[in-house]
Amino acid sequence: MSSTPESKPSAMHTDNKKVPLSTSMPESISLDKWADTGYEWSGEVEPSAFKRLALILATEHEQEKIQLSASLYRRNNVLHLAFTLTGQVWLTCQRCLQPVSIDLSDDFNIALLEKEGQVRLVNEEQDYLLLDEIITEQSPEKLLPFKKLVEDEILLKTPMSPKHDDCEMTVEQFGEIPEEEETENPFAALASLKGKL
Repeated sequence: MSSTPESKPSAMHTDNKKVPLSTSMPESISLDKWADTGYEWSGEVEPSAFKRLALILATEHEQEKIQLSASLYRRNNVLHLAFTLTGQVWLTCQRCLQPVSIDLSDDFNIALLEKEGQVRLVNEEQDYLLLDEIITEQSPEKLLPFKKLVEDEILLKTPMSPKHDDCEMTVEQFGEIPEEEETENPFAALASLKGKL
């Protein structure tokens, strides 16, 4: 696979126009421009390029680039964002505090609904989002927050408390733990008074 990201014309693109060549993952995709003709992008992304993900990455291990290929297309009058992730990230094991590998490899397909009535047009198992809820930036054109949506799915795939499967919690002990002396129950005195009153 090429190390240079590239944009390709969508399979639904019929007039042989090339999608502009891209050297980095686009922040957003113009729906005004690509919703009807389709859009494809593929390339490699540094895990640290995702701001929220970068906060939880292990710093003790070198992160490898994640392979990403994405496609925006329309089927049955419903817009879809499909993408495939291949790769892993290193997080910190919550037991031993050493780096643990988390596999992100998966296929995603999200239906992007223009109105709630379109829910009946997608499968029950299909993930969907309402465009009005995800397009929050006010701009002259409708911009799909592509990078944010991909990062959302990555964060959903990463565990809240990552752990090695066979990890034992490490406990460091300094000195000897003194044996606790048995202390008298503070309520024993009250119990002995109970019969006397």
